[in-house]
Amino acid sequence: MMKITAVIPAAGSGERFGGKKQLKIMGGRPLLFHTLKPFIDSELINEIVVVAPKNDVQQLSRELKSMISVKPVMVVAGGNTRQKSVFNGLKAASDSSELICVHDAVRPFVTKELIEKTVNACSEHDGVIVAQPSTDTIKKVMDNQILETLQREIIWRAQTPQVFSKSALQEALKMAEEENIQGTDEASLLERIGYQVGFVEGSSLNIKITTEEDWVFAEAIYNHLQHD
Repeated sequence: MMKITAVIPAAGSGERFGGKKQLKIMGGRPLLFHTLKPFIDSELINEIVVVAPKNDVQQLSRELKSMISVKPVMVVAGGNTRQKSVFNGLKAASDSSELICVHDAVRPFVTKELIEKTVNACSEHDGVIVAQPSTDTIKKVMDNQILETLQREIIWRAQTPQVFSKSALQEALKMAEEENIQGTDEASLLERIGYQVGFVEGSSLNIKITTEEDWVFAEAIYNHLQHD
């Protein structure tokens, strides 16, 4: 059975949110704990690397160790971009890890089933991401002008988790660093150098909390799931 490391980038400063949203309390626990729980519960995930702001590493490490004892959880310092933070997390993974599962710390409604579906699909690709079909009409714009209406049928919105061969992700991140390329997600870095990335359909509940408005939606989802 392949060894899999989950890398959870949680080093964001939360500028658009007004604070570190990954540590904000939801249902009596930090948001980060809700994100980590399905990775803790999944037997496919062997270890977890949380990438945190440098000043929070020691405290967060103590807190997570007090809450989680069933599998190894490491906390390492992030970089000044998400991409560098993911690379730091990758470097902290065990040498024996073969797959890396990257998931946003601020997507707390990921499920164990979705994680495992993504991991299992990776047997046929160099990487697999979670994505949702667009329900909106998408416009290509520039300088306040609509240039083109894109075909909605072929537009999918990328989410996480994103699972990759460790060696492929390592190569993609290293090349991007050398060429000063910033990708909007890890999959885009693999795509640009010829790796094949597949996808599985995700969930509309798997939202990313970026703004205060997102937090309102997140609390509504949390309360709904508690009473489901």
